[in-house]
Parts: sequence; structure tokens; C-alpha cells
Amino acid sequence: MPSILAYDLGASSGRALLGRLTDRRIEVEEVHRFGNDPVAVGDRLHWDILRLFHDIKHGLLKAKLAGETPGSLAIDSWAVDFGLIGRGGELLGNPYHYRDRHTDGVMERTTARLTPGRIFGRSGIQFLPFNTIYQLAALKEADSPLLAQAERFLMIPDLLRYFLTGEMHNEFSNATTTQLYNPLLGGWDAELLGDIGIPSSLFGTVVQPGTPAGRLRPSLKEELGIGAIPVYTVAEHDTGSAVAAVPALERDFAYLSCGTWSLMGTEVDWPVITDLAQELNFTNEGGVGGTYRLLKNIMGLWILQETRRTWEKAGLTLGFPELVALAEQAPPLRAFIDPDDAMFLHAGDMPARIARYCERTGQRAPGTPGEIVRCILESLALKYRYVLELTERLSGKRFGGLHMVGGGIQNALLCQWSANAIGKPVWAGPVEGSALGNLAVQWIAQGEIADIWEARKIIRESFPVTNYEPRDGAQWEEAYGRFRALTRLS
Repeated sequence: MPSILAYDLGASSGRALLGRLTDRRIEVEEVHRFGNDPVAVGDRLHWDILRLFHDIKHGLLKAKLAGETPGSLAIDSWAVDFGLIGRGGELLGNPYHYRDRHTDGVMERTTARLTPGRIFGRSGIQFLPFNTIYQLAALKEADSPLLAQAERFLMIPDLLRYFLTGEMHNEFSNATTTQLYNPLLGGWDAELLGDIGIPSSLFGTVVQPGTPAGRLRPSLKEELGIGAIPVYTVAEHDTGSAVAAVPALERDFAYLSCGTWSLMGTEVDWPVITDLAQELNFTNEGGVGGTYRLLKNIMGLWILQETRRTWEKAGLTLGFPELVALAEQAPPLRAFIDPDDAMFLHAGDMPARIARYCERTGQRAPGTPGEIVRCILESLALKYRYVLELTERLSGKRFGGLHMVGGGIQNALLCQWSANAIGKPVWAGPVEGSALGNLAVQWIAQGEIADIWEARKIIRESFPVTNYEPRDGAQWEEAYGRFRALTRLS
């Protein structure tokens, strides 16, 4: 079989992987890896979308130079962010980064006017200040000229696909993250769009993962010297692709997609839009095969990444393996933070913010790099237990363990501490979950794999899964009680 190509774009880096399916085993080869750094211009924070497109083209060129002719390609990325297309098919401005401050206060004003019950009841999506609905409302409040000129709305993978093919499609899994898609109606919610003053004409028909979405533009074929490679939609929210790759054999499973963000939940056949789901601030995001991901966002390794950047600016250069080693040597279970406190959302001096949080909650602030990293990782592990318990309560399911996928599972200490915190096994793997889910959906669309369950079986047999059994139960149980008291999580 010919290889196929998956682009997996994360909030800090991207990669292009070639996948081959041979004798019901998957082999992957990374052909290009690249940074994805936001760009601050004045008071605004943007994605460098043209640099990302350059790297997508570079991935195609590297595949060609390696003698590969991919049979298809697809893109997955983070959610909520978007570009606006104007007359003549031109991109209007650089897409805003979800951590940009132009949405500050917008969620509060919008929900006060529309009511949380109305928004959640029509979308099933949790309330986060950077959701697409509030980004668009912020542009409307600012009387942005972009909106006056816009003719189409495309989320980040939609936009990059458009650059590749010239065709515009809105993909399901990413569309559902906007808080503007109504799963009960099966499409964009014109009433919510009208409520925030955004014309529904900007939004195209929503297509499912696995839909053919054009071929490479003639100009791109000529530029790179390659053929008209078919392009597919997949679960283009990277978490949707990661969940598609969870190597679960049981139908009821809990997952944690671990990276810059941590996303924990379970897969359901229909969105859970109830008063309890709204109260617990859970979300219902689209998945593969019309499924939904009942999940909750957790701030994730962003806090550690930003901590490391702060130290680098001060001249302390330590790699992640060195930081993890220092954390392992630090005293255990001394200080905790709630990773989802609003003070940790934006870029900045995380060590200073951790110290302020600890002082505010009556704790001795961690001082050394090892103590700070240990505080972050232990707090994440304890927050995972809290969200897993909420997931069981909301879904009515009981899980025998937790499947962890994504780049964060390379941190064996976090995996072990997560098992300790939840008191259940953690099954960690595969690392390249999003890219594998991307590849799997392409093969399903082409008829090479029957469905997502066959894909999960093949992934399980193709890649190792590391089992972490819980340890030090009494110590972690006592710590969980202190964590909940200090963070005031009910």
C-alpha cells in the first residue's frame, strides 16, 4: 500500500508523519517536525499561519525527497481558533491566538445577556473564555473591520486545507468546539449567531471526519513537483484524533489526552446536555463516526512549558528530562495548585504565580526548580483524579483504569503519579495519538480499515502500551484530601 501523510499541529509544535498499513500493522515515520510559536504584535497575539503553511509544504517536499508519494493527506490541530476569508478568497488578517487578551471579560458579558443555560442548552459546550463564540463576540464589540469584509469562517485545519486545495469545508469535530454548533439540530445555531450579531452566511455545511475535501491546487503541484494528492477531513480537533487512537478494547473507557492541554473524559453516542453537565462545566465535542467526547479541559503541561520559558529568559536552561529528574528528588506532596485557576491561563512568570497561589492558600511556596516542577506535576495528577470522579458521576460509568495518550506520556513520572492519584492503573500509549487517529480515519475513508474499533485494535497491536500500577495509596489519599481543601474543589 502507498503511504499516507498526517499533519498533527499542536499549540507549541507540529509534525508530519508518513503512515503505512502492512499486514494489519501500522508503521509511522516522522518526515518533518517544526515549531509553532505565537507572534506578539503590539497588544495582540497571533498564530503565524503562513509559517505553518510553509511547513506543511515543506513536509510534502521532504516526503517527495524521501521517495514517497502519499496516497492522501489530512490535518488536525488545536480547537476554537479561526481565520476569516474575504472577497476573492483572501485571508483577512492573522488568526488570533486563543490566549490573546481581546476576549477578556467577553464571556461574562455574553453569558449575562444570553444566560449560561441558553448557551449550554443549545451547544453542550463548556464555558471557557477563549471559546470561538466569545472570540467572535469580541470582534463584534470592537467593531472589527474584519467582520465587515468576511465572507467565510474557517477554523485552523479548515483554513490550511483551503490553502492546499482551494475548497472550503467546515469539519464536524472542530465545529462542535465553537459553542456555536447545535448537536440537537445537527448544524450551526443561527439563533446563537444572531444573538452575538454574526451572520450565519459565514458558515458552511459541516462535514464528518473521513470526507473527501479536494486535491492539491495546480499551483502547489507545480511549485513542489508533486501530483494531485487527495485531501481528507479527519477528526480535525487533535483531541478528537487522539481519542480515535485510544487503544481500548472495552466500549466504556476513560481517556486522558496529555500535552499542552490535558483533556479527560469518555466517549458517548449522544451529547450529555443536562443541568449537572452544565454545573460541572463539562463539554460535548464531536468525534469519529458521529460519536461525542464527554470531557473536561485541564490546563495541562502548559504551566510547565511556560515555567521553563521563564527560567530560560533568566539564563537557567534545563531540558524537560532534567526538570523531571529534579522533581523526582524533591520532597513529595508538599504544595498544590489548581492548574485551572485563571491566573495560569495567560503567558507569563509561572513560578511567581505559583508562589502567589501558595501564599494565597496558606502554603509554603516551592522554591527550587525541582520543588516547583513537582508541585505542577503532582497537582496535575490530583486534578486528574478529581475530573475522573466527575466523569464517572456524570456518565454513570465506572472505569477500571485510565488510558493516557499524547506527548505528555513521555513523562513517566507524571504517568506514575497519575496512577497513584487515581488509585487505578494507567495505560500509557501511544505517544503520537493524534497523528495515529488522523491516519486511521484516512484509512477508514479509503476502505482499508472497517471502522474505528478495528482501527483501535490495530493500533493496540502496533504500538507498545506501558502499564503503571498505583503505589503509596494511603499517602496519595491523604494528599487528595488536602488538595481538595486547599483548592476549594467541592
